[in-house]
Amino acid sequence: MSSRTYIIPVGSMTLTDQKDYRINAIAAAVERASQKKIGSISDEIPGYSQLASRSQRIDSVTSWLKQGNTPTSIDVREPQPGLDFACTIDDWQTPAMAAVNTFYTIFNGVVTPTLNAVRIAVWYGVAVETAAFPVSRLTWRNGGAAGNIIAEFDLEQLINRLESIGFFSEPVIFDPTLPYSGTVRCRTATALLARVQPMGFIIEPAGTTNA
Repeated sequence: MSSRTYIIPVGSMTLTDQKDYRINAIAAAVERASQKKIGSISDEIPGYSQLASRSQRIDSVTSWLKQGNTPTSIDVREPQPGLDFACTIDDWQTPAMAAVNTFYTIFNGVVTPTLNAVRIAVWYGVAVETAAFPVSRLTWRNGGAAGNIIAEFDLEQLINRLESIGFFSEPVIFDPTLPYSGTVRCRTATALLARVQPMGFIIEPAGTTNA
């Protein structure tokens, strides 16, 4: 697990900070898409194909996006629980929070959300809609529910600030066809679902979802 992951309450961020975090998240996902042969961003950004390191490529995409450019070979859109992760209800929610200290998926009952072969997801933050904030730690894993932790965020930092939205210190990326998990720890057993929305984007070939 990265030691650089922590939650940033939205109230401590400027609007420019928020915009930059979103652009940085998109840039990281676009770079990852280029490595997975999704789209042809290397043909759109001059000199991109000559860059050797991931950090150089991400910086190049970030700079290009901040100049007002938009990719033509890929689409960037908000995630849809049903379309992208096969959730029965097209909504972000947990199962009923029945037991304290138990972890529940935020993908509407889907334990191992998995993207298809031409989609990448990137998550840059989280919003908790449910009153009284019945959840605490948010954990992301690759390899499914018992896989390795790739990022973890202490949502109680938001509670202490009376905030319901937080940004991630660095984005979390889902690769195509690999099982992942996103869970929250129950801190109050309400026996009701909790609405926990991961904020992010889907990267896919242009015209895949919306022509």
